[in-house]
Amino acid sequence: MTPTHFAFSSAFILGLTGLAFHRSHLLSALICLEAMMVSLFIALSLWTMQLNSTNFSASPLLLLAFSACEASMGLPSLVATARTHGSDQIRNLNLLQC
Repeated sequence: MTPTHFAFSSAFILGLTGLAFHRSHLLSALICLEAMMVSLFIALSLWTMQLNSTNFSASPLLLLAFSACEASMGLPSLVATARTHGSDQIRNLNLLQC
C-alpha cells in the first residue's frame, strides 16, 4: 500500500469512525459525511489519473455533484431542525413528529 492510498484510506476511516462515535450533533455528522465524500473524491480522481483512461473521467465529477447535493440538503435541514427543535442534537429529533 502506497502512502497515498494509506492517507486516503485513513481519512475515510476517520470520517466513518467520527460518524459512528460522535453522533451527538447533526452538524458533526454532516461534517463527517463531507469528509468521507471528499476523501472518496480525491481517491477516485487519483485513480482515474493513474489509469490514463478517459472512460472513468466523469466518475469524480459525478461524485462531486452528489457531494454538493448532500451539502446543499444538509445545511437547510440543519437550520430547519435547529429552528423547530431548538437545538441540533440528534437525540432530540423525532422523525415521526410533524
